[in-house]
Amino acid sequence: MKSLYFKFAVTTISIMLLSGLISFLLSNYYYQINLKQKNDEKISNFASEVSHYINHHDEIDLTKYLEHIGLLGYQIYIVDEQGETQFFGSAYRDKDLPASIVDKVLNGDTYHGVKHFPHNLFVTGFFANELKNTIGVPFEFEGKDYALFIRPDIKLFFNEMHLLFAFMLALTIALSIVLVLISTKYLIRPISKLNSATKDIANGNFTISLDITRKDEIGDLAASFDDMTKKLAKVEEMRKELISNISHDIQSPLSNMRGYVNLLDASSAEERSHYIEILNTEINRLSSLTKQMLLLSTIESKKEIMEVKEFDLGDQLKKVISQYQWQLSEKGIMVSYSSSNVMIKGDPSLLYTVWENLLTNAIKYNHEYGEIEIAAQEKDSSVLVSMKDTGIGLEPNQVKRIYDRFYRGDHSRTPSVDGTGLGLSIVQSVVEMHSGEISVESVEGKGTVFYVSLPKL
Repeated sequence: MKSLYFKFAVTTISIMLLSGLISFLLSNYYYQINLKQKNDEKISNFASEVSHYINHHDEIDLTKYLEHIGLLGYQIYIVDEQGETQFFGSAYRDKDLPASIVDKVLNGDTYHGVKHFPHNLFVTGFFANELKNTIGVPFEFEGKDYALFIRPDIKLFFNEMHLLFAFMLALTIALSIVLVLISTKYLIRPISKLNSATKDIANGNFTISLDITRKDEIGDLAASFDDMTKKLAKVEEMRKELISNISHDIQSPLSNMRGYVNLLDASSAEERSHYIEILNTEINRLSSLTKQMLLLSTIESKKEIMEVKEFDLGDQLKKVISQYQWQLSEKGIMVSYSSSNVMIKGDPSLLYTVWENLLTNAIKYNHEYGEIEIAAQEKDSSVLVSMKDTGIGLEPNQVKRIYDRFYRGDHSRTPSVDGTGLGLSIVQSVVEMHSGEISVESVEGKGTVFYVSLPKL
C-alpha cells in the first residue's frame, strides 16, 4: 500500500507537469491563432521595404546591401530568373523549396511561408530554420527579376536568451519538485502522528498527548483529537467504574440472599420472619436496580420516538408530591409548592420520572423535619422548575459527578441511604431529550437546589 506521503507528492508533481503541458499547448494554440499571423505581417512588411528600396536604388551594391541585412539578423535567399541563387546571413538548415513557389514570386506574387507553415508545435513552427518558413517577395535590379526569401535569424536573436530561459525553467521545475517533497513531508508528519496515536488508542492507551501546535486545519484536528482522547480516557474510567459498581450492586444482594436462604432451615419462626424481611429488601433492591437500568436503556433508545403531547405541568408535580406523601410524613418533611397552571409539550411519562427522581433524592438526603420547596415559573419561552431541600448538601467534587451512572457520593456521610446511582443520570438524559437544561446549586450541610429549564415547545 502506497503511503499518503507518496500519493501526495506524486499527485502534486503530476499536477505541476500536467499544468505545464496544458500551458504549453495553450501557448501553442495562441501562437498558431494569433502570433503566427502577426509574425508573418511583420516579416512581410520588412521584406516589402527591402524590395522597394532595391527597386528604387539601382546604384547600390546588391551583394553588400544584402550582406548588411544578413548581419542585422536575417537569413536571406535570392534567386534570379535564370535560376542563379545566393544566400546571405546564417545558413538554412533545410533548403528545400519547390520551384513552383519560386516561379510564383518571380511572377510578382508574395509568398507567405511563415503564415502557412504546417501547424506543428510552436517550438518547431516559430524556430524552424527552413527555407519554406520564409516570406518571399519579388524585386527588380539592373533589369533582372529576382525572388527574395527572408526570415529572422531566430538563433541569433534568442540563442543566449533561450538557453537562459531553458535553464531557468529546468531549475524552477527541479526546485519545485524538491520543495514539494519537503513541504509534503511537513504536511504529512502530523497525520502520521495522528495515525500512530489512533493505533495506540485502539490498543487501550489513552495517555497520549500530541505535540502538534499548528494553526491550521491539521492543528484543529490535533486539538480535537486530544479532546477526544481525554473524553475516551474519562469514558474508559467510567466504564471500569460502571462494571465495578454493577458487579458490586448485583453481587452484594445476591450474596446476602444466598446466606439468608441457607439460614432459613435452621432458624426459629421469629428469625425466619426477620430473614425473609431482609430477603424481600434485597429483592426490592435488585428489582429497583434492574428497572432503572431498563429505564435508562429505554430512554436512550426513545430519543426519536418520544410521545410528545401538551399537558399541565403543575398538575403533574402535584401528583408526584401526592405519591410520596407517606415518605414525607414518615420523616416529618414539610413541602411547600407554588405553581400556576403551566402547559408544556413533552413526554409526560418521561418528565414524571424526572420529578420523581428529584423528589425522592430530596427526601432521602434531607434531615428529619426538614423542608422541600418546589416551584414552577413560566418564563418568556421556557418553564423553570426548582426543587430545593434542606438536606446534607453536596461537596464541590461531588457536584461534578452527580450525573455519572452509579455514582452515589460518600457512603460514610449517608450510611442509611440506599440507591442505585442511576436516578440523576436518568434525569439528565430526559431533560436533554426535551432540549432543556439542568443545573444544581448545593452548600454542604445546608441543602441542595436543582433547576430544570424546559422549552415551551
